[in-house]
Amino acid sequence: MNIPQDELYALLRKPLATREGMTRQRTLYLTLRDAIINGTLQAGSLLPGSRVLAQSLALSRNTVNTALEQLAVEGYVLRDRQGTQVAKLAKVSGPSALPPPVSLARGVQNLPVGVQRYSPALALTPGIPAANYFPQTAWRRLTERVWRDEGNALLNYGDSAGELRLRMAIARHLALSRGIDCEAAQIVITEGAQEALMLCVRLLCNAGDDAWVEEPGYVGAKSAFLSAGLNVSGIPLDGEGMRLDVTAPQPRMIYTSPSHQYPLGLVMSATRRLALLEYARRCGSWIIEDDYDSEFRYPGEPIPAMLGMVAHPPVVYIGTFSKTLFPSLRIGFMVMPPALAQAAAPVIGSLLRGGHRAEQLTLARFIEEGHYSRHLAAMRRLYRKRQAHLREALRQEMQVEHRIFGGSGLHLTLSIPGIDDRALVREAHKHQLAPHALSRFWLNPDAASSGLVLGFGNTSAAQFPAAVGVLNRLIVRQQGG
Repeated sequence: MNIPQDELYALLRKPLATREGMTRQRTLYLTLRDAIINGTLQAGSLLPGSRVLAQSLALSRNTVNTALEQLAVEGYVLRDRQGTQVAKLAKVSGPSALPPPVSLARGVQNLPVGVQRYSPALALTPGIPAANYFPQTAWRRLTERVWRDEGNALLNYGDSAGELRLRMAIARHLALSRGIDCEAAQIVITEGAQEALMLCVRLLCNAGDDAWVEEPGYVGAKSAFLSAGLNVSGIPLDGEGMRLDVTAPQPRMIYTSPSHQYPLGLVMSATRRLALLEYARRCGSWIIEDDYDSEFRYPGEPIPAMLGMVAHPPVVYIGTFSKTLFPSLRIGFMVMPPALAQAAAPVIGSLLRGGHRAEQLTLARFIEEGHYSRHLAAMRRLYRKRQAHLREALRQEMQVEHRIFGGSGLHLTLSIPGIDDRALVREAHKHQLAPHALSRFWLNPDAASSGLVLGFGNTSAAQFPAAVGVLNRLIVRQQGG
């Protein structure tokens, strides 16, 4: 053989003596396997017999034989009456070889950097509701009833479009709260709003199509479009919402959040909504209406959805329960016009798998029995107070020049000129604060404004003065004050 027996035994004894949390059989197997792969034990080499190996390594013969049999099954050694021989393997680079270059697909190379998620969520994190106010007792009771009533049927796949009972409950809720007249057949349940966005793109767009997003706007929409190979244009906003007097390629897809624009909190005027609908009809475009935070409007009644404004609108409406209930629920939905729903129905099963049946049926009962509407009412009252307290803390503690945007939802946005907001956010994390940098919401970084997006949903009012004071000091320090 190509390695002296004393060297072989030295090779094997060391890991056997220092093994941690691993059986001797497994240690012997791994040591021999690695020595064969890296060439220490060369092809054609004969290993000592199992009796000799067992005696030399102070192992039982059964332990040695089991390890050798595993190597034989996997093709590392050949065993016959003549003994155990190292097999000839395809040559691989040694451990010092450089790893191969990594090249991501073109569709994801230019995606915006994702937001870092903290668990539990840090103070001032945008988009996180007050999870400690969620009625867990009612939810748990409904979950137990679902399992008791449905039994093992919940363990099988469900309808690809989602549980019919949940889709019917959502249709009734949207009719009452958003002025949307739709049937369950028009609704598809998704894993959050992001999957609904991705599904819209897969159903309606081809790589190379043009798309519009709000500028600044939701990073998830840009990611969905860019990853699908769409050509994305950022469309600036004014006081009425997305502007239409711009020079940009005619889009196949238009993403907008008209009821509560993210991150600036603007409400698109009725005039602009109707103009956008007419533009989309004239150009053969589809509008994705993201009803972001529409349930949490404080100055008045919720804004009616674009999907319900005119007959046969070219609009796909998407929503999520992550903000109104809790993030890990991961249940969203999309509402398609009847013609699109009919055309898409045959392929939904190829794009989605029916799952999370217990959670969907629990949510359906949660809505049907009035828990959802009562929870929303309670949260509106809570968030209205928290926003007022955050505004007061900003008035007292934020001494640097800033401008506040927003009046609804779960966040306020500060425009703060002349700061490195991304560096500021990194410093804030060290103080257990997690605002978002305003500049990251621009598709064109050269046009970006600096500032902070401050979430108040998951943060108690008592924390606001100290938290805002920390941010103020960080900004002053960064500005050299």
